[in-house]
Amino acid sequence: MLYVCLVHFDDKEVFRRMSEAEKRELDIASTGYDRELEASGNLIRAQALQAPESAVLVRVRDGRISATDGPFLETKEQLGGFILIEARDLNDAIRIAGGVPLAQHGTIEVRPIYQVPKHQDAAR
Repeated sequence: MLYVCLVHFDDKEVFRRMSEAEKRELDIASTGYDRELEASGNLIRAQALQAPESAVLVRVRDGRISATDGPFLETKEQLGGFILIEARDLNDAIRIAGGVPLAQHGTIEVRPIYQVPKHQDAAR
């Protein structure tokens, strides 16, 4: 079954208190864990995201597209990356998420992937 591990953390706080050497070690640990997951067959894709300030929020209302800078959330932890994994079940996905190095600094949200059913009348 596919799961996405959404990596949430307060990037300003975490990185502010880390030395350059500690940031480098976190990068090495993170890419190392990705390689472990790849070797075990669990990794589909992992990607870090740029800072939330670089995001644009897109909405369509009444057929019109609007784009605004964002996000402006009332939370300190922001989505900083994702890891798409294959796991036997939720417990296996939780075990995998527990190994993510940034779990020590933030929160890893584990969510099953929803498989959209194929409908016969679907647009081509």
